[in-house]
Amino acid sequence: METQSKSWIGIDVSKAQLDVYIHPAGQRYCFKQEDEALITLGQQIQSRNPALVVLEASGGFESAVASVLADMGIPVVVVNPRQVRDFARATGTLAKTDTIDAQILARFGEAVRPEVRPLPDDCTQRLRAVVRRRQQIVEMLTMEKNRLAQVSVPIASSIKEHIAYLTQCLKDLDKDLRNLLRSSPIWRERENLLRSVPGVGPVLAATLLAQLPELGRLNRKQIASLVGVAPLNRDSGTMKGKRSVWGGRGHLRAVLYMGVVTAIRCNPIIKAFYERLRKAGKAPKVALTACMRKLLIILNAMSKHKLLWNPKIYLFTP
Repeated sequence: METQSKSWIGIDVSKAQLDVYIHPAGQRYCFKQEDEALITLGQQIQSRNPALVVLEASGGFESAVASVLADMGIPVVVVNPRQVRDFARATGTLAKTDTIDAQILARFGEAVRPEVRPLPDDCTQRLRAVVRRRQQIVEMLTMEKNRLAQVSVPIASSIKEHIAYLTQCLKDLDKDLRNLLRSSPIWRERENLLRSVPGVGPVLAATLLAQLPELGRLNRKQIASLVGVAPLNRDSGTMKGKRSVWGGRGHLRAVLYMGVVTAIRCNPIIKAFYERLRKAGKAPKVALTACMRKLLIILNAMSKHKLLWNPKIYLFTP
C-alpha cells in the first residue's frame, strides 16, 4: 500500500471565514469562522496527513482556529505577515486575494519550514489581551491630549471628559494586570525576578511575560534579533553599510525603550554604559538602542538562570 504523501496547508484568516489551500494537491476550501466549522476543518485537515498548517497573525482572528488545530494534535504555526508577503514577492506573486494568500502560506510552509512552537495557554492569552488593550488606551489618551491643545472651549470639555474616562480605564487595566500576574505562582516569581532590575516597572514586566515567552530560552543574539534590537549588516562587495536595527516585535520594543529611559537614571550598569557610549561619540538614539539590547540580554540571562538582580554579575555584559 502506498503511503500518503505529506500535505502543506495554508489558511487565510478573516473575521467571517477561513480560506484553505492544500499543497501540493491544489485543493481549496472555505469555512465559516464558527466553532462547529472549526471542528469540521480540523477533521478534514487530519485526514490529509498534514506536515504543517500555516496561518498569518491577523489581529487575534487566528487564535481560535490555531487553538482548535493544536488541541487536535495538528502541527500549526502562526507566522509574521511581512515574512509571507516578502516570500510572495520573491516568488513573483504580486496579486493579493484570500485564495492566493492561502496558497502562498502553504508554499511558504513547505519552503521555509517555520518552527512549530507551543501556543500560549489561556492565562497567557488573557494577559496578552489586557496588555494589548492597555496599549490601545494609552494611544487614545495620547491622541486626545494632543487634540485638547488645538480645540476651542466647547469641544475641550468633551475631550476632557473622554480623557477622564480613559484615565480610569487605564487604572482598571493596571489593576487587572496586577491581579493576573499575582494569580499564578510561576508568573509571580518571574515578575519579581524581572522587577528586581532597576528600571523595569510593572508595565515592562507584564509586557515581557505576555509578549516574549522566549525570554530565558534563547541565546543573547537570538533574543536581541527577535525583539529587533540587534544591529544588522548592510554590506555588499567593498561597500560597508551603516548597521541598523529593524523588524522584531514593535510594541515590545517601544515599552523596552521607555524602560531604558528610566534605567539610564536609576540603573548603575545601564547608566554607566550609556554615558560611556555618549563619550565615545555615539548619537543619543544609537546609545539608547544599545542600552535596550544590553538590558534585554541581562533580563534574558537572569530568566535563564533564575537569578535576581546583581550588578556585580552583569557589570561586564556587552
